Amino acid sequence: MKAFGKASEGLRLERIKASPQWGDGAFRNQRPVLPGLRDPQAPRPTVRDLFYGGDRRVPVAPLPAVDPRDVWVRPAGTGLRATWLGHSTVLVEIGGVRILTDPVWGRRASPFRLLGPKRFQPVPVPLSALPPLDAVIVSHDHYDHLDYPTIRALLRRDPLFVTSLGVGAHLEHWGVRPERIVELDWWQSVTLPNGDLAISATPSQHFSGRWFTSRNATLWSSFVIRSPRHTVFFSGDTGLTPQYETVGRRFGPFDLVMLEVGAFHPAWGDMHLGPDNAVKALDMLGGGPFLPIHWGTFCLAMHPWDEPAERLYAAGTERGLNLMMPMLGEAVEPQRAPDGVSLAGDAQPLSDVQGGSLSWRAALSRRLDARHPAPTTGLLPWWRAATEGVASPPQPPPEPAALPDSMPWPID
Repeated sequence: MKAFGKASEGLRLERIKASPQWGDGAFRNQRPVLPGLRDPQAPRPTVRDLFYGGDRRVPVAPLPAVDPRDVWVRPAGTGLRATWLGHSTVLVEIGGVRILTDPVWGRRASPFRLLGPKRFQPVPVPLSALPPLDAVIVSHDHYDHLDYPTIRALLRRDPLFVTSLGVGAHLEHWGVRPERIVELDWWQSVTLPNGDLAISATPSQHFSGRWFTSRNATLWSSFVIRSPRHTVFFSGDTGLTPQYETVGRRFGPFDLVMLEVGAFHPAWGDMHLGPDNAVKALDMLGGGPFLPIHWGTFCLAMHPWDEPAERLYAAGTERGLNLMMPMLGEAVEPQRAPDGVSLAGDAQPLSDVQGGSLSWRAALSRRLDARHPAPTTGLLPWWRAATEGVASPPQPPPEPAALPDSMPWPID
C-alpha cells in the first residue's frame, strides 16, 4: 500500500547509519531514560481495549471551533501567531513566514479506510483554505503525524518539507520533489530561503514506524523555529527527557512552547508526556507561553478525551502557568495575552446564539461560568461545551470528500 511509505536506501540510508542516534540496526533514544516514567506492572491495552474499551473516550458533540480565515488575511501584530487546527497540526506565523506542523486532515490515523483510530473532531478549515505555506514540519512518521492523503494534497502548494532523518523516503515516494525535502538529525538546522528564519531538529524520546517491519527505521524529533524576534518550540511526540534542559539552554527563552499532552498511559509513560509531565517538560525548557497539542482529535489511549485539558486547567490554576488553550481554529498571539490568561486574541467574532452583540467566546464564557466559575487565571474551559449542553458556534464546512481516508500501527 502506498500509505505505508518506503524504506530508505542509497545515500539516504548511508546518512542514517552515520547518525549518532543509530545503532544495532535502528534509531535509539538517548540513555538513560528517566526512572519511573513507565509502570512495568501496568498491562498494555489490547486492541479490543483501544477500539472499544474505556469510558468517555470521545465527546458526545462536536467541540467548539472558529474559522480563522478572516484573521489569516491580516499579518500578526506582534510578529508571532499560532492557530491550533487539531491534534498536532498548528499553523505558526512567525516573522511573516508560515509554517505548518504535522499536518493531518485524513479521517483516520491509519492506512486503512475502515480500520484504525477515527477522527472525532473535524479540522476547522478545509486544507484548500490554508494561506500560502513556506514550510511544513513533519516530526516523525506515525500516522497521526504523517498523513498520506494530506501530503498528496499539499503537493500542489510545493512547500519546503523539513523533517527527521529517513522520513524523506516516504515523502519522495509520495511525490514530493527531492529538492523540497530537508532531513535533519538532532542539533542540525536549516535556514529558509528568506535568510531570516531557521528550523532546528532537537531531541525527543519516542519511536517510529508505519508497519511492524519498519520499527525505528526513521528518526523522531522535536523542532525549534527561530526568527530574529521570536523562538518557538514544537515537541512532536515525546516522553519526558532530560535533554530538554539542554534544548532550553541552547535555544531559550521561548516565546511559544507547544507540547503534546494526550495519548498517555502508564504502560508507555516514557514515550508520551501526558499533562503532568508536559508541565515538567515546560520547566526543563525554561518556561514560556504553553500551547497544549496532541489532544481533542483522535482517541489513541484509554483516558477520557478531555482529561488532558482538565488536568492542565487545574495545573494552570494551581501553578499560575502561562497556559494558552485556544479553541480549535482560534488564532492567538502569545505576546498579547497576559500571563496565565487565554483570551480571545484576534479570533474572528461570532454571533451570540441569542442574537446579541457578544462574541462567541464571551457568550460561551457566560454560560460555562454559570456552571463552573472560572479561576482567577481567566482560562475558559471551552471544551466543556461538548458535554454540558452549551450551544456551539456555527461549524466551518467539512473537508471535501476528495480527501480520502488515512490510518495506524503502531497506534501512535
